[in-house]
Amino acid sequence: MRQIPVDTSSAVVMVAKAPQPKVKDRRTGEIALDAETGAKLMTVDVMFAANNEVEILSLTVPETGVSEELAMGTPVALTGLVARPWENEFNGQKRHGIAFRAVAVTSLAAAGAASKAA
Repeated sequence: MRQIPVDTSSAVVMVAKAPQPKVKDRRTGEIALDAETGAKLMTVDVMFAANNEVEILSLTVPETGVSEELAMGTPVALTGLVARPWENEFNGQKRHGIAFRAVAVTSLAAAGAASKAA
């Protein structure tokens, strides 16, 4: 599947919704797992502001890459963010979109507090 790296160096990124387990099957409540590592996957919604535009992105992140202190409004850094275009057909209708995945979402609040204390 094609992956497009996303440059986050000039973006301001904040948590819009706290991390939640990514559900693979809503009927059974089965949690999604990474196909390569078997790690549980999480969904983190972030506000991504760059080039005078703001978007809410829903990111898929391995559970091990999610900081514990990610509450709404927390400034974060995104490691390894990629966009993956997708397309499928459901009940005769074609659907398409872009899925976003990151290796890690790390709180910048703790780093800011540490630098102020120094």
